[in-house]
Amino acid sequence: MIDKIYSDAMLGESYREIKHPSGLTIRVLHKDGYKSSYALFATKYGSIDTKIAQPDGTFRTIPEGTAHFLEHKLFESEDLDAFERFAKTGANANAFTSFDMTAYLFQCTDRFSENLEILLDFVQSPYFTEETVQKEQGIIGQEIRMYRDSAEWEVEFNLLRALYHQHPVRIDIAGTEQTIAGITADLLYGCYRNFYDLHNMVLAVAGKATAEEVLAAADKMLKPASGKAAVREFVPEPPAPAQTEIVERMPVNVPLFALGYKEAIDTPERTAKQSLATTILLDAIAGRSSALYKKLLEEGLINTGFSPQYFYGFGYANCEFSGESADPYRAAEEIRKAVADIRKTGIDAEAFERARRKRYGRTVMNYNDVDAVAHEMAESYFAGADLFETARICRELTLDDVNARLGEILDDSTAALSVILPKDGKDE
Repeated sequence: MIDKIYSDAMLGESYREIKHPSGLTIRVLHKDGYKSSYALFATKYGSIDTKIAQPDGTFRTIPEGTAHFLEHKLFESEDLDAFERFAKTGANANAFTSFDMTAYLFQCTDRFSENLEILLDFVQSPYFTEETVQKEQGIIGQEIRMYRDSAEWEVEFNLLRALYHQHPVRIDIAGTEQTIAGITADLLYGCYRNFYDLHNMVLAVAGKATAEEVLAAADKMLKPASGKAAVREFVPEPPAPAQTEIVERMPVNVPLFALGYKEAIDTPERTAKQSLATTILLDAIAGRSSALYKKLLEEGLINTGFSPQYFYGFGYANCEFSGESADPYRAAEEIRKAVADIRKTGIDAEAFERARRKRYGRTVMNYNDVDAVAHEMAESYFAGADLFETARICRELTLDDVNARLGEILDDSTAALSVILPKDGKDE
């Protein structure tokens, strides 16, 4: 068993990383004086994983939405489901599927070891039958319809459908009613064996719990794995978007818009420095302290819900500006003009330093939240980084780094616009 301690003197934080004999990597950040513990058991398997690698190097397609479907089903057992077990201990449990990972989690103030044993037990104990799968298809079908009625959800996924030609990030996380109809119990077991190998997973714990408590539960509950991580298919994308605009009408009072700039990439993953430089860059361009944000707000083109974000993962990356607007087309045009001007002049030193300090401050503050720490430990592990890499890079990042990044992204030829208009309005 390999056991390392990672520390950051400036943050005053440290955590242990243990390579458990079962194959699982465990990260524990103990915080003295905290009353609660947060545990997250995650696998590097998300909605973009629509194919399974075969022994001959090819990939076999699986139904869209399978990762999310499997997350729902894993809580079930022949006896009590996992939520009922956690209810008896008083823990607050949940799970989620994102584009890149699936995670099962709980937070508790006491009975930590018992709760961790429940978590490790049910995630390692799949139970699927054709009858329960068919029942779940109806339940998830209702969930899919519910999300289709959400304007915030639709404006985002319409943007992804506009930006990407074939990358599965353009697919709804839950899939469609048609795709989930092809899911069977046998398929779920096959996906489980492929993606839920402990070598493809991480256990992240933060808060009151100690590494010794975590290891005791791990030694008791973990079943040795076969020794392989799942392989993802890299789906190349052309630089240009699939469509420049998607407009949909929904029952909203105020139109919504999302303007996205697709990033041309030739490798599957962005580095921590690339992602941080981009996040700081976008805040300098359109964050709440920026000239652009103030201009859009003063002219009534946005409200305080407007924000920029860097959205990226395995094989995809884009910069996005989104919010509500009485005139989404004019708002998008003003943003495009401002971005084009800034690409010519670069970010000025004051705007950069303000955005960098803001990002570093948020990074430091996150260490006060056990849930944020646990999530970051899992995400950074899957990215091949240690927990403190973002803080280190943020301290060292320069204006030249950010302006160099600016030259690589935000080309207007890569942009696409998603708009949600009120149903009873006139066409633009």
